[in-house]
Amino acid sequence: MHRGLRVPLDAGRDGSPASKVEENPMPEPDKNNQAYERAHKRVVTLRDFYMHFMWYLVVNLGLFAIDMATPGGPWFYWPLIGWGIVVMMHGFSVLMEGSFFSERWEERKTRQLMERDRERTGGPPRPPRPLAP
Repeated sequence: MHRGLRVPLDAGRDGSPASKVEENPMPEPDKNNQAYERAHKRVVTLRDFYMHFMWYLVVNLGLFAIDMATPGGPWFYWPLIGWGIVVMMHGFSVLMEGSFFSERWEERKTRQLMERDRERTGGPPRPPRPLAP
């Protein structure tokens, strides 16, 4: 089947070939588009966070099982707490995107430091560029 075309779900159920093929309403993304790049980057960061959280759960469940199966006092909560803090910070950085330390902040701070450096070296200051949306 050609990419971008959809076959109706009921096609071929009664043994007949599909009578109608409709055009996909969502066009293929333009990989050179800045909006696509931003969205794709966001998807990758979300996926990375979900994978990090999944491994946190799996490993800590395993550590809990090992701790309960061995004699001695409980210790499983130490890696649970330590790694939990790291997962929480990772989650805040992903889910609170657009706030503190975002790409816009980095651009703004970079321009600010470049301007300060130009002023110290005596070079003419350049007018500020508008922020990217």
